Amino acid sequence: MALQHLSEEQVRTWTREQKDRWWFQNVYKGDVPQLTFRAALTGFLLGGILSATNLYVGAMTGWTLGVGLTSVILSFALFKVFARLGMSDMNVLENNATQSVATAAGYMTGALTSGLAAYMWIENKPLPWLPMLSINVVLSLLGVLVAFPMKRLFINEEQQPFPQGRACGVVLDTLYTSDAAVGLFKARALGWAAAIAGSISFVSGESYMKWIQVKLMGLKTAWHLPRELDTWYYALVDRGLAAVPRIGGIDIRQLALRPALDWAMFGAGGLMGIRTAGSMLVGMLVNFAVLAPWMINLGEIAPRSGSLADGTAQFGRAHILNAWSLWWGIAIMVVASMVSLFAKPQIFVDAFKTVFRRRTAAPEVPASPASEDILRDIELPMWVSYAGIPVIGGIGVWMAWHWFGVHPLFGALAIPMVIALTLIAARSTAMTSITPTGSLSKIPQFTFGAMDPTHPPTNLMTGVMAVEVASNASNLLMDIKPGYMLGAKPRQQAIGHAIGIVSGAIASTPLFYLLFLSDWKPGMSVQAVMAPDGGQFSFPSAVQWKGVSELVTSIFAPGGHGSLLTGSIMTSMWIAAIAGLVFELARIATRNRFPLSPLAIGLGVLVPPESVLMMFAGAAFFEIMNARYKSRPGTLGFKLWIETHEPICAGLVAGAALVGIGDTLVRVFLLR
Repeated sequence: MALQHLSEEQVRTWTREQKDRWWFQNVYKGDVPQLTFRAALTGFLLGGILSATNLYVGAMTGWTLGVGLTSVILSFALFKVFARLGMSDMNVLENNATQSVATAAGYMTGALTSGLAAYMWIENKPLPWLPMLSINVVLSLLGVLVAFPMKRLFINEEQQPFPQGRACGVVLDTLYTSDAAVGLFKARALGWAAAIAGSISFVSGESYMKWIQVKLMGLKTAWHLPRELDTWYYALVDRGLAAVPRIGGIDIRQLALRPALDWAMFGAGGLMGIRTAGSMLVGMLVNFAVLAPWMINLGEIAPRSGSLADGTAQFGRAHILNAWSLWWGIAIMVVASMVSLFAKPQIFVDAFKTVFRRRTAAPEVPASPASEDILRDIELPMWVSYAGIPVIGGIGVWMAWHWFGVHPLFGALAIPMVIALTLIAARSTAMTSITPTGSLSKIPQFTFGAMDPTHPPTNLMTGVMAVEVASNASNLLMDIKPGYMLGAKPRQQAIGHAIGIVSGAIASTPLFYLLFLSDWKPGMSVQAVMAPDGGQFSFPSAVQWKGVSELVTSIFAPGGHGSLLTGSIMTSMWIAAIAGLVFELARIATRNRFPLSPLAIGLGVLVPPESVLMMFAGAAFFEIMNARYKSRPGTLGFKLWIETHEPICAGLVAGAALVGIGDTLVRVFLLR
């Protein structure tokens, strides 16, 4: 059944009351069960699992993956199985309610792998579980309270597309109005992808293999499939049968240039596309294959131990990054982000103009009385947001002051900034499905950093408050869109979001400590424990937040950190800033046809090279499959690699991530 929608003329000329009446009479399905107990429970459980995968992937790549489509397909398949066992099948609006819960849970992990992690690194102390859980829940609830008034503006009145949300609505409609085999095929593909990635990750898991072979089987040593794909070559080197590859006289292993098998990164690359993954590859190669060896030979990057002259020098990715490369990577990202943000002033104009704009009724459509709100009994009441935002926001301000030492004045000033940044972020998400979190984070960091330059938690935590709420609200609007398309009750979606927040908090908070802080002891460096050199997790978003915070301090603080930025670092930052400006302007001028993304180039500096290589491999694979099968609809290749592209990538990410999490849990609980 084709989804009903207004024409462009109707969107342009009708008042919101007229649009609401049309939606209520033609789309709304008030008599269909929606947020049932089974839908809420399914979403709660899926949300916990998907928030765990997002935490894992976010710590590795800095990305937060959308979980709406994955939860839709998984819940669809799950209840098809239950239906064969005698249970009644889930209807389309129950599935939508499930994805509302799961999506809210999945989006909760952003702060944990960015601003909050950066705070712990700068303060060099782990954050206790209560502040971490509480601030995350409060900011997420604030995102819900901000999202629903904006829902009336962006979705009810302006009928904005929210492309990813609209795609989810179309998929839901297709699954429940056409042959169920379509959905089951995608679900099977997702499951097989997860099983294959999980199986290989299981055999690669050092802790799994040690527990099975040593603890259970009584063997003296344990074998596991090496993650590094070049292990066989260095075995030949050890036997004198091959030479060590070098760049500028530096062993490439000291430059972190080793390929590693990681199906989560392969799937993430398939989701991000060849342009982004290719730009990340360019950034990684420029930094680790060109600039780092050059700076090492010039003496600008000193070894962390040993001597370059006698061949004992030790470097590693984290050392190279922190000693020199971080700054040009951040410079190109900051400049490109700000150019991208301010190159479209119409976003700012529209974002604020629509708040105050009144529309006149089209003469051919009778206008409803101004006082009548036909949706008043199914929308989240406006008073809930009007009362809740200052109350929940006040709690957030108190938390920032009590736990993080942020002066209440700065915390209070962050609340109106939340509204302004959400208007901007939601406008971008509405048009492109891209929420410019990285770009927006610089605004509060520089603003509040200038106000209080000697106290880094001020710029970090006000940035977390402002940006995470804006990000959550914008992403939740993308989740609300399919519900609007299908006729769901908005109030029940809001309740579903609150349930998802609880699920995400319960899953992600303890998992954060188990994955990243289980080895920490007093006196140890928190950053070294969470993101060890050569380790699995690099926290690129946290590295960026910490770097911007230190840059703000070096600019605005009296005396600053004069030794922080050497002459060569400053030169690299100026060159990177100019490159970011030129590349981003070229991208805008060519309407996104310019082959390089300066944001992704900078990200390629921060993400470990082995992850960049696997993301590029994933993107290249699906690009090749698309080129091969896009002109052959109806074939298995078209059905598998093009129509089922996203479920396969989601399955690879989920399977590898969940098994990877399990490997860490085995190490923590069974091998100690």
